[in-house]
Amino acid sequence: MKRLESMARRIWECLALIGLVCVLLTALGTAFLFHRAFGRQLDRDLARTAEAVAAAYENHGMTVLEDYFPMRDSLRLTLIEPDGDVLYESSDATDIENHLDRPEVQSALESGFGAATRRSATVGYETHYYALRLADGNILRLADEADDLWLSYTQALPWLLVGVLAVLALGALLAWRLTRRLVRPITRMAEHLDDIEAYVPYIELEPLAHTVQQDRKLREDNEAMRREFTANVSHELKTPLTSISGFAEMIESGMVKPDDVPAFAKRIHREAKRMIALVADILQLSELDSMREEDKRKEIVPEPVDLAALLQDIAVNMTVNAGKTYVTLECDAAPAVVQGSSDLLAELATNLCDNAIRYNRPGGRVVLSCGTDADGSPWLNVEDNGIGIPKESQSRIFERFYRVDKSRSKATGGTGLGLAIVKHIAMLHGARIDLKSQVGTGTTIRVTFPAPPQEQ
Repeated sequence: MKRLESMARRIWECLALIGLVCVLLTALGTAFLFHRAFGRQLDRDLARTAEAVAAAYENHGMTVLEDYFPMRDSLRLTLIEPDGDVLYESSDATDIENHLDRPEVQSALESGFGAATRRSATVGYETHYYALRLADGNILRLADEADDLWLSYTQALPWLLVGVLAVLALGALLAWRLTRRLVRPITRMAEHLDDIEAYVPYIELEPLAHTVQQDRKLREDNEAMRREFTANVSHELKTPLTSISGFAEMIESGMVKPDDVPAFAKRIHREAKRMIALVADILQLSELDSMREEDKRKEIVPEPVDLAALLQDIAVNMTVNAGKTYVTLECDAAPAVVQGSSDLLAELATNLCDNAIRYNRPGGRVVLSCGTDADGSPWLNVEDNGIGIPKESQSRIFERFYRVDKSRSKATGGTGLGLAIVKHIAMLHGARIDLKSQVGTGTTIRVTFPAPPQEQ
């Protein structure tokens, strides 16, 4: 079994990781920006100092350099001839090489001033240089050494770690509280499944809540239908069984005259046939239900079914039943082919035809027809001029055991499941059912099947 992950813990971990990354990026970004600002400020100070020293040198000569700079440990001054030779160096260096190849010196010779920064990999500090060309052609260069900022960060690392840990601890606490606030409304949703859509805390959860509500409503409807179906089946089976038991008991006890036995036997036979038909319809409806739940179409092996030939066969088979009720049965079938199950489609058409005959009147007419729409969709049609269906009942006639006229249905032997079976077979074939009916005029039921796919 797959181990479920805690959403609250996942959110907390993500928030904590985001906090850690933000702290580290902020520290590095701050160090980089401070380093750049510090370097630029140092370069500006060197430039101003160099200009002041240049002005003093031009007025007082070498005396200013010799008296002032030996006392300034942080600054180094170098006076360089145009050919790169050093005239004066304020530091204690003894081996002074030619400075003509220095970038800042070359820039000063070309444009009057130049700046450069060089980092010592051994001692860990940076030296900033600023060179200025004097009126006599010599180059005045100032240098200032600054501790490497990254070295300063290394020295401050313990305090930095303490600060990072403190920030992370505070972030973890806030993340924990925020996670609880985020998850609590979701938990509350699970406590109100009956009206879950009223407790949706976030717009992203609306589809989930809607699905749960619809699924719950569907389950409740299915449960109600199951209970109603069970009650209806019990009632429908109880009626013929009671009649059969009563008639048989009367014959067994000798209460029936010998001349009346055939009449009682006929009644028993009629009720038994009714019960057999009811059980057969229930079994078929149950099978169609299971096919629908697993997959609407997987159980059907599609084959081309000639609707015209199918309706003609049904018209022949149902002629006797129609004749018993003095109803004329006609077939007006045009070429039409459906991909589906021939047995199920025959059951669909038979049930529609039987229903049209059963709810007709003596001298009535039933017409079976089929054809193809302009878009290639095949259809079959069952039309009668019988008693019709009231408007308030038209939306319910495909429900199980629903009868518009219960007394008429029982008198003609109907089980109340025929149109429910029609609806399920149509659904399994992806077909649409259209009903038109008017009381006293008749009923027309059309089943339209999907158009076949177009060949590329």
